[in-house]
Amino acid sequence: MTRSVLRIDTSARRTGSVSRQLTDAIVAKLDPETIVTRDLATALPQIDETWVGANFTKQGDRTDAQVDALTQSDALVAELMSADTLVIGLPIYNFGVPTALKAWIDLIARAGLTFQYTSSGPEGLVTGKKAYIAMASAGVPAGSPVDFATTYLKQVLSFIGITDVEIIEASGLSNDAEKVLEAANQAIATLAA
Repeated sequence: MTRSVLRIDTSARRTGSVSRQLTDAIVAKLDPETIVTRDLATALPQIDETWVGANFTKQGDRTDAQVDALTQSDALVAELMSADTLVIGLPIYNFGVPTALKAWIDLIARAGLTFQYTSSGPEGLVTGKKAYIAMASAGVPAGSPVDFATTYLKQVLSFIGITDVEIIEASGLSNDAEKVLEAANQAIATLAA
């Protein structure tokens, strides 16, 4: 049972966005007790030298400026950790993920918090969660040789420990949007709530 959902909308478009329509439908189908929505159309800060320095400084040794530099990142990690399920809207922009989603990834991929390095390699610390990727594309099918977005996002999620990932695909929107959306909505209807 899905108790809490972290919904991440990454489309720059707030109206007319297919990925937002799909995330609406997925969240409605899951019917969680709690929904936290992170709308990345409102830009997140980019990591910079101060952030990197703070991130690689032990928590107890950070200056006030370093603590401030990590405040947004800490909040995003807390949202991620408290959710049972992630629902990520993923429009394909120029064969890749929107820059807003990349900024979110940079802020939540934190050594010691969401992953750690071990003698046998990296280990994700965000475990026991399910993720749904609501992918929307004019012409790039998920898993195709030019799909750099879903493969990248699945790799990032796996790296931090989320390996149960399901893609709800709406690709080919430039050819037959009505048919593509119908197929995506049928896939959503079959999701286990």
